Amino acid sequence: MVALADRLRLSRNTVQARLAKLEHNGALGAFDRRVSPAALGYPLTAIVTAQVDQRRLAEVAAALAGIDEVVEVIGLSGGADVFIKVAARDAEDLYRIAGRILAAPAVERTSTALAMQQLVPERLTPLLRRAAQGRPGRAEEGQEEQE
Repeated sequence: MVALADRLRLSRNTVQARLAKLEHNGALGAFDRRVSPAALGYPLTAIVTAQVDQRRLAEVAAALAGIDEVVEVIGLSGGADVFIKVAARDAEDLYRIAGRILAAPAVERTSTALAMQQLVPERLTPLLRRAAQGRPGRAEEGQEEQE
């Protein structure tokens, strides 16, 4: 916090208050996302897609949130209903986790794929840069941005 305040040339209290406001408004997410699961002993990443009873989506989300190794869940359109990102210690651990996901209420079918390599890490810097320039959206090439 002190380093950030120094870099911005603001007081630590001002930076802390602004960060708290951004967090409260939902603009700033949890900082734990910067920690690599591999550094915590979970080197295997898998993407599980699931077909679920959509009328029970809240129940599915609650059950998946109860599985520690489930690090992210996103509702989808298309063939699968839910995208589930999983961190596992090894193949045997992944098998156990996949079984827990499949046993969750209203989960009807799953498909699991191993992440082989992260080609583009999650990033927001380009979006932050655009927002800072007052251009939050991207116009089609050759067209003016509409206000």
